[in-house]
This record gives sequence, structure tokens and C-alpha cells, in this order.
Amino acid sequence: MKFFFSGDWGTSTFRLRLVDVATGTVLTEIKTSYGIATAFECWQQPRQHEKNRMVFYQNYLLEQVNKITDAFKNAFEEAPIVISGMASSSIGMYELPYKELPFMCNGADLVTHTIMPEQEQRRKIIIISGVRSAVDVMRGEETILVGCNVPVNDMEQLFVFPGTHSKHLILKNGLVQNISTYMTGELFDLLSNKSILSSSIKKSDVEQKDVDPYFIDGVIKGSASNLLNSIFHVRTNQLFEKATPAENYHYLSGLLIGHELKDLIKSKTFAIILVCSEALKESYMQAFNVLGLSNHLHYKNADDALIKGQYNILDLAGFFI
Repeated sequence: MKFFFSGDWGTSTFRLRLVDVATGTVLTEIKTSYGIATAFECWQQPRQHEKNRMVFYQNYLLEQVNKITDAFKNAFEEAPIVISGMASSSIGMYELPYKELPFMCNGADLVTHTIMPEQEQRRKIIIISGVRSAVDVMRGEETILVGCNVPVNDMEQLFVFPGTHSKHLILKNGLVQNISTYMTGELFDLLSNKSILSSSIKKSDVEQKDVDPYFIDGVIKGSASNLLNSIFHVRTNQLFEKATPAENYHYLSGLLIGHELKDLIKSKTFAIILVCSEALKESYMQAFNVLGLSNHLHYKNADDALIKGQYNILDLAGFFI
């Protein structure tokens, strides 16, 4: 098998890539705003029967596959589709139970489901489920972790996955021992767009500086002060002309990231692995540096790790035999 389709179906976005197995190269990709939440809402509108749900989602998925195959003038008939993210959730195309902790970071014990080809649909689809603890869950990050080639040893490691809901995973001996979720990205969106602070914040068209003083100040205060008090200073910064709305944007970002990372200051013996896109890398790198944690920090690109993780899971399932 020379190719596979890599699907990342999140709550608000859908992304599909055609991957060359031999090189791991992404040949092309499609990205849309048709996330699982939108798909679920569209499926519910005609009040369809539950048994039709998978077909409804599958039709959209295959439409995107056909767009790629038409562009390449090649059917890629044997190329399987692997999907991680929210596709396996209660509002996804096929609900799967979470794998309970501990979970093997090579993906060997993840819960998956294979949809076999039927009629005109000739390719297999494999859906990957998420992982849960007694109080927390994740869907998608487990697949990215599988692609990080985590060394199996008795050293405790912390993997940080920034995002709308940032995930912190504690690993030891090749097993994920704990999950903690931080609503950093969602809280930033709510505060900057739907709160009294919204008129005091404006996203700047200028890229963040290598060392942005407002962001740095936010990280320091977010890690040390009362967050509920500190976030109101975004408002007073503008009222007292201490910061522009664009500068407040970086200040609020620093506050929330600093608060997310504050507990790590006491855990400097951790090996910390930051796993994210290039878009979030610089901000988190700066925050780790300000908090004195950069000596233990390593970085992995989340997009590369996702594809590698999906490949590893397909390989474990025998797709490349």
C-alpha cells in the first residue's frame, strides 16, 4: 500500500490529507470549517434515524476524498482512510468508548473501529477513539502522541499540547499516567470576543515580537497572581492608557498561558515536550523561558506527529502487510 488518507475531524474544522507512505510526504490537503459540531447539527435537522448517521458523515468524507482523487486523476482505490479527533465522539460518525488510563504511548491498546468497504465504497475507514481518566478526556492528542516516538524509560515526562483545550499528559515507562485539560484557548476567545474586555482587545496584524513585553508581563502575572483579578487589568490598561488594544491582546494571551503553566514551576525535573503547530510554538516557547523551564524543553511539530501516529496505528492494525 503506497498511500493513505489522513483525516483530522475536529469540533470546528475538517482536514483531509493524502499521504505518501514511503516518504511521509503530504501530497495535497483539503481543509474546511465543516467540523463535527456542524456535521451533527446538519444531520439532526431532517430528523434522520440514528442508523443513518454513519452514512451521512461518510458521504461528506468520501466527497472530500473524491475531490482529491479527481484532482490527481487517480482513484487510489486501495488507500485506506484513518480519522482521529471527534469522529469517534457522541456527536461523531461512530461513537467509540474511550480507552481508560493507563494507555500505551505507541498506540497498541487504543480503541479503534474499522468500517469495511460496501458496494461502491471500496476503501476501508479506520476511526480512532480517545483516552480518559477518572476526571478528564482527550480525543486527537492520543494519536499525535503515538507519532512522537516516545522513549520507554522510567523518567517522568510531561507532554504539553496547546490549543482550545490544552492537554498536559504525564508519561512514565511508555504509559500515559495522567491527563489534565486547561481551557486556555476557549477562555481567551470568550474574554476577547464576548466579555466586557472585548472593546479593550484587538488582534494585531503585526506578528508578535521575539520578546513581546506585554506578553511577558502577562505570563509573569498569570503565573503568580489571582487570575480573576489580573484579567480585569486588561480593561484598566486601556482606561488608563497603559496599553493599546493590540498590546492588550498579547497581555491577555500571556496571562492565560502563564496561568496554565504555573504549576510546572515546581516540577523543574520534568522533561517537557511541547507538541503544537508553528502558530503556537513561539508564544509557548517564550512562556516556558520566562518561567525558567526552557532547559528541560523539547519541541515536536503536531502536524508531523499526527501523520506519523496515524501511520503507526494503521501499521499496528495490519493495513501495510
